[in-house]
Amino acid sequence: MMRNASGSFDLQRPLRARALALTVASAVLAAAASAAVPPPLPEEHLTEAKLPAPTPHWVWVFDDAINNEIDMRLHLYDADAYRTLGQIDMGYWPMVALSPDGKTAAAATTYFSRGNKGTRTDVVEFTDTATLETKREVALPPKRIMSVQTFFSLSFSSDGHLLYVPYVTPAASLGVIDVQKNTLVGEVDTAGCVLAIPGGPNRVSAICENGKLLTVTLDATGHEVSRATSEAYFDVDKDPVFAQGIPSAGTVTFVSFDGMVHEVDATGAKATFKAPWSVTEGAEKGVWRPGGVQIGAIHAQLGRLYLPMHKGGQEAHKDGGTEIWVLDMKTHKRIARWSLGSKDIPPIVSVQVSQDPKPLLFAATNSDTAQFIVYDALTGKVKHVEKHLGQTPWLMFNP
Repeated sequence: MMRNASGSFDLQRPLRARALALTVASAVLAAAASAAVPPPLPEEHLTEAKLPAPTPHWVWVFDDAINNEIDMRLHLYDADAYRTLGQIDMGYWPMVALSPDGKTAAAATTYFSRGNKGTRTDVVEFTDTATLETKREVALPPKRIMSVQTFFSLSFSSDGHLLYVPYVTPAASLGVIDVQKNTLVGEVDTAGCVLAIPGGPNRVSAICENGKLLTVTLDATGHEVSRATSEAYFDVDKDPVFAQGIPSAGTVTFVSFDGMVHEVDATGAKATFKAPWSVTEGAEKGVWRPGGVQIGAIHAQLGRLYLPMHKGGQEAHKDGGTEIWVLDMKTHKRIARWSLGSKDIPPIVSVQVSQDPKPLLFAATNSDTAQFIVYDALTGKVKHVEKHLGQTPWLMFNP
């Protein structure tokens, strides 16, 4: 406090000084803040981007998302640019198929009202592969198959007109969807035979417990006209086949636990088979075996079969390959035997191959590592290793 002219203390002067200082400071701060404010940003508008035109080296990788099974996914990966282009979320334990023209991804899936419990809803969702937008759906009864994904857990007819949905309740049957009309048109009893192997525009086959194939012929509306059962083409007790058959150029190739190759033509009213042949010979027999999840891939034009192979007994059929074998489908001879290319690559559980003249071989490892490897399919040279592509990249589509 300060004395005034009369010698007394002026109690108001310090308060007036403080007020003046605060006013000046506020004005300075306001001027600085006004000068720092940038001009407003332009308004944003949501748009829908389309993917570029696909290339032969795009691959769809289905991820079982084993650690969060209510949110499984389908990833689209560019194996030339080594990057993920997008993904489709697909719900709980979906079964997935690509249309013959590659323009639609179908998923038979399940949703629960409370995430992993509550009211159950089963549908087939149809997603545009150019925009990754789900366009429509068809309601299903709550009895679709839920299993490790194969090409035949959900499948289109060869002309894309029908979609086959395997049911297990535990009775086995097939739901038939008219894709163009977007309706579930009926159900076909498959009498203990499972999965849906398409054979042309109007036939579908299922694998039976006795090693035979049941083939059902349908009319244009998706209803049964006739059925026929083949002879047994493998011994279910001595040497069962992997259900993960390999479709290629109108045929399906099944490989047995012991490494026997069974080529099936399911386009006729009754399935027919070529003579089986072995991928091993001499001392390799009973020692080296195929194994994994997607256990083989075929390049149709080159006539080459790619198999992950490992040492083990029949009980080790789920083990991944420590080598990749390349076999000639015409001569039935092995033409190459590749190491995995690096000690840091664990056993391979799934393979797929592009169908162009300069093909790539795509390979995936187990859920502990979830590596995705790109090989030159002509030489076996490693071109790229993606450390984690999802959690469980167990099935790959390359239309």
